Amino acid sequence: MRFCRFQDDRGERLGIVEDHFVADISPVVEMLPSHRWPFPPGDPLVAHLQLIREHAPRLLDAAPRRALSAVRLLSPVANPSKLAAAPVNYLSHLAEAQADPATFHAHQLQRIQEVGLFLKASSSLAGPGEGVALRHTDRRNDHELELAVVIGRTADRVSVERAMDYVAGYAIGLDMTVRGPQERSLRKSIDSYSVLGPWLVTADEIADPANLELELRVNGELRQRANTRDLVVGIPQLIAWASSYYTLHPGDVIYTGTPDGVGPVVPGDLIEASIEGIGAMRVPVRAA
Repeated sequence: MRFCRFQDDRGERLGIVEDHFVADISPVVEMLPSHRWPFPPGDPLVAHLQLIREHAPRLLDAAPRRALSAVRLLSPVANPSKLAAAPVNYLSHLAEAQADPATFHAHQLQRIQEVGLFLKASSSLAGPGEGVALRHTDRRNDHELELAVVIGRTADRVSVERAMDYVAGYAIGLDMTVRGPQERSLRKSIDSYSVLGPWLVTADEIADPANLELELRVNGELRQRANTRDLVVGIPQLIAWASSYYTLHPGDVIYTGTPDGVGPVVPGDLIEASIEGIGAMRVPVRAA
């Protein structure tokens, strides 16, 4: 299934994507358990995604449908406790960065095995319909296309062999960044600099996430094209690695890394990103 969170004239809604339409199944959200403060960490919808999947089909026949082009797509995950990201996880991007020391500072060019993962603020999460709002436009702001993995249940020190059992699904991720000497977690945590969308494709829909074509264009110009088989550290290893340091909760997102071809965007640009098996999204760029 393809679950999307969208906004229309009635507010925020939950839908299932069918071709070029979205079926509004928002009433199923009433089945989620209610909580009082202190709220448990993570996203309650992702934590109970199996419950939603079991009851959604009975709503589909009568569900109102809207054209996807008529709704504003939000991030399919509303409340992640954290966004983890893998730096220089394609050798092609490492080579690209090493060849441009004026843009990529020396301390950012270590191999992923040396530098480890980094965290982005959950407040940086945005959907494609919200777009990217650039800050620090006197500096270079880059796009970075990535396969995003959404965690489905609590993962604490899981093994590589069992890691994929903890995946709820996949989405397209844009790890936007301001270039400069500061730590990644600062430069990549600006509001709207973690785009996720256009929807969440459940794990059973993706037979082999380690063999997906991905592509990004800016104003129609091809910038990035690669395949996830070229990841240096694979998805199971990323999940195991991250969970060996911190507990992953339902709805947490792992950005798996970007290939070469990263480049600048400016207000007025349009980013078009696609990943095989997931879909495509259009993300407008504006000044904050």
